[in-house]
Amino acid sequence: MGTLDTTNVLLGIMAAVSVLEALLLIGIGVGAFVIYRRTMRLVEDLELRQIAPIREKLDDILSDVKTVTARVNQQAERFDHAVSGTIHRVDETADRFRGSVREKVSQAVGVVRGVRAVISSLLNGHDHPASAAGRV
Repeated sequence: MGTLDTTNVLLGIMAAVSVLEALLLIGIGVGAFVIYRRTMRLVEDLELRQIAPIREKLDDILSDVKTVTARVNQQAERFDHAVSGTIHRVDETADRFRGSVREKVSQAVGVVRGVRAVISSLLNGHDHPASAAGRV
């Protein structure tokens, strides 16, 4: 029977060690939970004190950038419209000027040809005015 007492004592020691291990694991779990909560509070506090003001400033800056971009786009559109209108008017003016110059040059060429024909006719002794005008 002596062996059974030794076995019971060893089983009792193993049961006590198992209970201690379970308590230790529960303690580690509770400690980990407490550390987790403290870390989360620290992160939230850091976020409130540091990140939130920075984010607010960034939002304000982004809002300003959007406003400036909208204004720049509007001004660029106005500038493009003004330049297009000016180019259109310059093209119209150039076309009118070209037409006017052509008309004046055509009239001048006609007068010069007529004068040449008259001079040629007078110098050639009234030969054939049609042939003299054709040589011009």
